[in-house]
Amino acid sequence: MASLVLNIDVPDMAAGVTFYSAAFGLEVGRRFDDDFIELVGAQARIYLLRKAAGTSIGPAGGDQRRYQRHWTPIHADFLVDDMAAAIRRVTAAGAVQEGDTRQEPYGKLAMFADPFGHGFCLIEFSGAGYDALLPSNPA
Repeated sequence: MASLVLNIDVPDMAAGVTFYSAAFGLEVGRRFDDDFIELVGAQARIYLLRKAAGTSIGPAGGDQRRYQRHWTPIHADFLVDDMAAAIRRVTAAGAVQEGDTRQEPYGKLAMFADPFGHGFCLIEFSGAGYDALLPSNPA
């Protein structure tokens, strides 16, 4: 069975720790060095990696890191028990909500960008969660 870790590039480590601690109640675990810090308190291990804007994203060149709002096909969804409280917490920490909070068959969904341009969602599941999307479980 594969395990999942989440690595998040940030241009400023202190700002990254401040945001993710305030927004999600995460705490610093191990400090590997000034450019590599573990955050604990989520089900998956989360690591902040300090990477300067404009640096290459891989050894073969290509795209470069940028920290204005950008799109990526993979993003984090944070499951919350109280959507309104979670929205207050992440926006107070510096996230920007993108669009209105929506009611979906599986629960409430709100989309955001963190201060570094990374998109993420908050989801407050209904009783059925994603099972509400199955044909045998009408919403």
